[in-house]
Amino acid sequence: MGKNKTDTILRKPDWLKIKVPSGKEFISIRKIVDEHKLHTICTSGHCPNMNECWGRGTATLMILGDICTRSCGFCNVKTGRPLPADWEEPVRVAKSVKLMKLKHCVLTSVDRDDLDDLGAGIWALTVQEIKKQNPNTTIETLIPDFDGREDLIHQLIDSGPEVVSHNLETVRRITPWARSRAKYDTSLYTLSIIAKSKAVSKSGIMLGLGETQEEVLETMDDLRNVGVEVLTIGQYLQPTKKHLSVKEFVTPEQFEFYRVTGLEKGFRFVESSPLVRSSYRAEKHVWK
Repeated sequence: MGKNKTDTILRKPDWLKIKVPSGKEFISIRKIVDEHKLHTICTSGHCPNMNECWGRGTATLMILGDICTRSCGFCNVKTGRPLPADWEEPVRVAKSVKLMKLKHCVLTSVDRDDLDDLGAGIWALTVQEIKKQNPNTTIETLIPDFDGREDLIHQLIDSGPEVVSHNLETVRRITPWARSRAKYDTSLYTLSIIAKSKAVSKSGIMLGLGETQEEVLETMDDLRNVGVEVLTIGQYLQPTKKHLSVKEFVTPEQFEFYRVTGLEKGFRFVESSPLVRSSYRAEKHVWK
């Protein structure tokens, strides 16, 4: 599925056109990102909402390097053998958050299956150091599944982020094709541990990979059944010809249907539209 070069390339609809980022706040944060060689998923993922988020004092920083040990079919992050973990990174990241004057910081990372603790130690230290240097900044952590290991998930939760997010990414049927190692049920188990904690639990999925409406609704039910409170739904966009192809550009009307339905199913927040990404309007989701 998806990587067949004979697949018809769909023409991008008008509702997916975005404005070129600009504005004083955007330029200021971009300068800091470039000067300090920060890894941000905002830039590496070509996020369409950079201008809006950075202008509101929110940014997503990627820790543990920029080389992932997994090779998911939808993701444009480099894959391969990462460099050794840098235990000085938490202090640098915290200083950068201060320089950027972030009101809300979203942290994410590559998968580090090469490390004994899968990166949980640096995750926890980074959250603690940000809190130490930026006591008024709230934090969302968009974490890997940590192979469903409760000790590692709790290590991250206990470091004190307000929101802990883990993306399910897609529906159960498509998961084996789209995600290289992650399993649907492992992700649900990881989310169930988060949902039982003091942190706000959050997840996200992409549309346009060939899922049906029934499958999306079943995925919503699966997330609610383990206690997830916040859901983001956005359109998958193919990063390169080597990645999974787009099967459908879902209409804004269908995204609105999912937003309303998600709220009816009991999610506290549902961000659902074509250009929504995991950290979109993340500062809204902080408080239980």
